[in-house]
Amino acid sequence: MSILTTTDLGVAFSTESGTVDAVRGVSLHVEPGETLALVGESGSGKSTVALAAMGLLSGNATATGSAVVDGHEVVGAPETALRGLRGSTVSMVFQEPATALDPLTRVGAQIAEVIRNHGDVSAADASEQAVELLARVGIPSPSQRARAFPFQLSGGQRQRVVIAMAIANSPKLLIADEPTTALDVTVQAEILELLRRLAADTGTGVLLVTHNMGVVADFADRVAVMLQGEIVETGGVEDVLLRPQHDYTKRLLAAVPRLAVAPAGSVGSVASAGSVGSVASAASVGGLDGRRDAAPVVDLRDVSVTFGRGARAVHALSGIDIAVHAGETIGLVGESGSGKSTAARVALGLITPTSGSVHLFGSDLRRAKGRDRRALRSGIGVVLQDPVASLDARMSVAECIAEPLAVHRRGMSSADRRRRIDEVLDAVRLPRTLATRAPRELSGGQRQRVSLARALVLSPRLLVADEPTSALDVSVQETVLEVLRELQDDLGFACLFVSHDLAVVQQFAERVVVMRQGVVEEQGATGSTLLHPTTDYTRRLLAAVPVPDPIVQRQRRAERLATLAAVTA
Repeated sequence: MSILTTTDLGVAFSTESGTVDAVRGVSLHVEPGETLALVGESGSGKSTVALAAMGLLSGNATATGSAVVDGHEVVGAPETALRGLRGSTVSMVFQEPATALDPLTRVGAQIAEVIRNHGDVSAADASEQAVELLARVGIPSPSQRARAFPFQLSGGQRQRVVIAMAIANSPKLLIADEPTTALDVTVQAEILELLRRLAADTGTGVLLVTHNMGVVADFADRVAVMLQGEIVETGGVEDVLLRPQHDYTKRLLAAVPRLAVAPAGSVGSVASAGSVGSVASAASVGGLDGRRDAAPVVDLRDVSVTFGRGARAVHALSGIDIAVHAGETIGLVGESGSGKSTAARVALGLITPTSGSVHLFGSDLRRAKGRDRRALRSGIGVVLQDPVASLDARMSVAECIAEPLAVHRRGMSSADRRRRIDEVLDAVRLPRTLATRAPRELSGGQRQRVSLARALVLSPRLLVADEPTSALDVSVQETVLEVLRELQDDLGFACLFVSHDLAVVQQFAERVVVMRQGVVEEQGATGSTLLHPTTDYTRRLLAAVPVPDPIVQRQRRAERLATLAAVTA
């Protein structure tokens, strides 16, 4: 019997402007030990189907049809019955572990609480089981980590804690909603291997909601593609990803950035032939040579950053050198904790280095004070990972974009301000009619383009983009990157692009800087560095990137696991 079966499932939301049909006629099933991937663009209804299967729809939602979990009907079931299912028969792993965990409660106690909520277990036994679960999901020193608070763990460790909570009562169905989106490629690979092993050992069925086609190729057995609330194609992972039938599936796969790798057997090869992709062209790199004769837009020289003192000191950066020239994009890559974001914050003047120098537009940023420092910062634009958090929900789109003008162009007239807002909305391909809307009324891709418009409203000479596309689906990501590339060609700003998506960096950046534990492992032209890496660390990063071809990905995973086994032997 299927562990999950939905039949003609529909979900409608009541809003101020009327009823919105988010899901229509969705029929799918998940077998024990099987992984079904639910894919599609933002707003396609993927997460709504997952929430409906858990009975977690909001109060303004109405579900119709059927959703049966382990023989229990969820649609229309009373809350008391649903509470008995959740956590024991069906569990969920959410995208952002920071919001899924209580920041004021130790992680061991949170896992123990889940255990005691669904069984007659003493507090001591539940605590002991919590430690065992932490060990099971691969967290080192589990007894010590059980006493830690969530903020004391890395992003990958927090996600492992969430998985430990989800499997605490041996559920028959695990729903994973974008479980690896915010993780770097090596941690992502470890999490997927963990989930794969758990499913194989326990026979747990998995419903995977994701926009990452590489993850689908690496982890799923079958795929269901959703468009505007309906399933338009379903089938085995190889059939759907390699031989798509629906035009929408074809467009979705065409938008996926693909990591180019060296041919099998060549120097620095990191995968078998078969992966395709593009690399920032040599012509685009060569076109920058003339501009590199001038002073860099931002120049970090022998920069070190240390937090704390004595035995508790943390060396976030150790003697790094990074220079970005006008019109150039440099990709900063590396695992979480490698120092990427710290380096970006140093360039922004938000962190003062312990030693070394930072020159911005030819001026020493450390010596600039008051009005001079503010003038330097007015030449920087910033685009962050999460547009929901970076845009003030109380402001309109126009007010969000105009905020830098209010700070740095106080004498600008309201008419000139309005004209400038219209200009940047046109530049990022957004209709001017959106100016009066609130950020919550926009899609994820529209919100990120509003963030880009705000970053560009002062015509900056330097743009710092910190994971600007990681939360976006592939088609929206493609649009945002295309807009960003066109704007850089027109305006000539330098771009410091921080990302853990190596395929995006490979296609977007002319040069790449690989960081590890606060130092620069290697840097150079994107093509030579990522196609023919010189360090084992860069090779491991590249080997951990899943490609959207199930056949090639199986071989890449086997090679990666064999390499790891050889290293640990």
